[in-house]
Amino acid sequence: MSKNTLSGVCFRKVDVDAYDENQFVDEEEGGETQQQQGGPDEAEVDSCIRQYLQCHFFWGGGNLMAALQAALKNPPMNSKNQAVKERAENLVLRVLSSFKASDIEKAVQSLDKNGVDLLMKYIYKGFEKPSDNSSAVLLQWHEKALAAGGVGSIVRVLTARRTI
Repeated sequence: MSKNTLSGVCFRKVDVDAYDENQFVDEEEGGETQQQQGGPDEAEVDSCIRQYLQCHFFWGGGNLMAALQAALKNPPMNSKNQAVKERAENLVLRVLSSFKASDIEKAVQSLDKNGVDLLMKYIYKGFEKPSDNSSAVLLQWHEKALAAGGVGSIVRVLTARRTI
């Protein structure tokens, strides 16, 4: 045998593990801005809901779609702050509860593929901690989100590394 291989010091100068494509590297949160970690803008969502309630009560109109879009805008993905996550979850659940059953399908159809997946994440998150009547509302949303996103949406949500 060679002297170099027996010494152990000069044997391996290249880190071959750095070139392994199967090596797991966790995504860093350092690149995210404070706005992304802060969750959705609660004032904007409240304003949309308030506007909907006023318009709906007086004129029979209004648009909760803007409230849904605002609630899904900046999800706290992989945030370590549990209070921010719970605030975002409660905000989305409040928006989902404001919809009539007849308007749910149109709202889900207005979302793109990523929006449906994010909505599905919030639906499953809501199933973890059910409250008064939230399960019935979430089941209605789940039915429409499943129709729009298919089984693939459920698989993507359940296997996602980035959580809300």
